Amino acid sequence: MPVAGKTTPNQVDHPREWTLRERVEELNLIRDEVHEGPDPAATERQHAKGKLTARERIDLLLDEGSFSEVEPLRRHRATGFGLESKKPYTDGVITGWGTVHGRTVFVYAHDFRIFGGALGEAHATKIHKIMDMAISAGAPLVSLNDGAGARIQEGVSALAGYGGIFQRNTKASGVIPQISVMLGPCAGGAAYSPALTDFVFMVRETSQMFITGPDVVRAVTGEEISQNGLGGADVHSATSGVSHFAYDDEESCLEDVRFLLSLLPANNRELPPATPGQDPADRRTEALLDLVPDDPGRSYDIRSVIEEIVDDAEYFEIHPAWATNIVCALARLDGHVVGIVANQPASYAGVLDIESSEKAARFVQFCDAFNIPLVTLVDVPGFLPGVDQEHNGIIRRGAKLLYAYCNATVPRISLVLRKAYGGAYIVMDSRSIGADLALAWPSNEIAVMGAEGAANVIFRREINGSDDPEAVRQQKIKEYKAELMHPYYAAERGLVDDVIDPGETRQVLIRSLAMLRAKHADLPSRKHGNPPQ
Repeated sequence: MPVAGKTTPNQVDHPREWTLRERVEELNLIRDEVHEGPDPAATERQHAKGKLTARERIDLLLDEGSFSEVEPLRRHRATGFGLESKKPYTDGVITGWGTVHGRTVFVYAHDFRIFGGALGEAHATKIHKIMDMAISAGAPLVSLNDGAGARIQEGVSALAGYGGIFQRNTKASGVIPQISVMLGPCAGGAAYSPALTDFVFMVRETSQMFITGPDVVRAVTGEEISQNGLGGADVHSATSGVSHFAYDDEESCLEDVRFLLSLLPANNRELPPATPGQDPADRRTEALLDLVPDDPGRSYDIRSVIEEIVDDAEYFEIHPAWATNIVCALARLDGHVVGIVANQPASYAGVLDIESSEKAARFVQFCDAFNIPLVTLVDVPGFLPGVDQEHNGIIRRGAKLLYAYCNATVPRISLVLRKAYGGAYIVMDSRSIGADLALAWPSNEIAVMGAEGAANVIFRREINGSDDPEAVRQQKIKEYKAELMHPYYAAERGLVDDVIDPGETRQVLIRSLAMLRAKHADLPSRKHGNPPQ
């Protein structure tokens, strides 16, 4: 095992046996090369691009001194194209485990300094091994991606390595949390692995994801576009929805990965970690009386409501820039992690559409898989009408959210703040699809549709036949509201379990979640469901 520029027992032709102490010295020299890499200039080039090295990233992600590396001495066995003379240690990927906030986390990090982080046979089997270890140990897996795709010099052996990664991503889905952190390019089939994981983080300017790059797009379609314009962090976090988060630098990105991990259980057999806080469980939420306008037609930011309810006004929003008409977030109530799904009146009046339905459905499924109770805050005027929505499959894709809620067995509480109209009300975890508790504020309007639309349908002939159609219409709207939309109509019929004072919201949610903590629910025996796609 030669070590460049250094004399070790393996490099000296000597008849005697070397001592253990000398072998340890040899090992330390090899370890130095493993950590430094084969080319110091490559580290400088990485830093010049505004990027950290793989080991620097691992140091930021994990607790100090906690990393244990697996197969640091692994080297490829390929020949041809000059590879037989280039066999650096690690083969371009660093794998191992450590801790985040004292809890075990497995990690692999592509090392762009070695073969551009490209995936070869040995490289792939290292990733396969660490993924298998994470699944067996029941601990989260974080991938730090910065690679040039398949190592084409190794041919189909390299390509097959991706299949093994995809298979393990799928096997681990719903078993351990999987987080992909994109810190460089990710092109072609390699981009499917992050898409199979639970959360994707990206860094602006330095990370890109696409199946076909700008050159292929130009050749096939004639379209001119940059790498960031095609698959940069802002594109995927705000337009495609592939990425959940986008950051300006790697340090803040990895800091948020650590925070997210603090909210998640190690695996699907555990509960999320409970952390006693300073926010009293019996704190009243009187500010909610002023945060939500009395006029159901006026908008407000649902985030302010979430901040008032949760512990210490702290929450972690998922997909903050995509499908902004619905908010999905992880937070704590009395120290216990909850998943919050909330219509956002400040964006498109909080209507449900294709993207918001898919965003919320994936979040609900994640929370259910990892034993995170769901709190749904409802203020929804309906589904977004439009030819584009219908032609692009709002029926099929909107049903994903309905399916996700109906399939969820974790504790589920819904709270209607104002509007809850039509099918959108049913979909937003209503009592009829299995919510454990359905609550409402006295400002609730639970109905088949808004009073204006209902009056126009029910009293159309009477309105059109009157001498003053507008006056009659307004009168009929008032009558409809009084008859079918008063705050206690749904409660009187058992569709709402209680109407609560907004000032009691935090208290009621905490008490209710405590009651439901030991909930046990079984679905019918089956191989798996067949959700709408």
